[in-house]
Amino acid sequence: MVKIRLRRMGAKKAPFYRIVVADSRYPRDGRFIEEIGTYNPLMNPAEIKVDAERAQAWIKTGAQPTETVKALLKKAGAI
Repeated sequence: MVKIRLRRMGAKKAPFYRIVVADSRYPRDGRFIEEIGTYNPLMNPAEIKVDAERAQAWIKTGAQPTETVKALLKKAGAI
């Protein structure tokens, strides 16, 4: 199954996430199909950048967003 999920980047205690489309069998920070956005929780307020068109296209083709990503997409106005 294809999922839209977060990929952790950044240093220790300074997380930065990329929103990626990946096969559910791949590791969290491993191989992915496409990067569709970023999420920086350390900014105040948290910075969310998403390519809404690509996110909607992947959801239409059957990709399932995780609960966290679904909330982020709603905040960004992509869903």
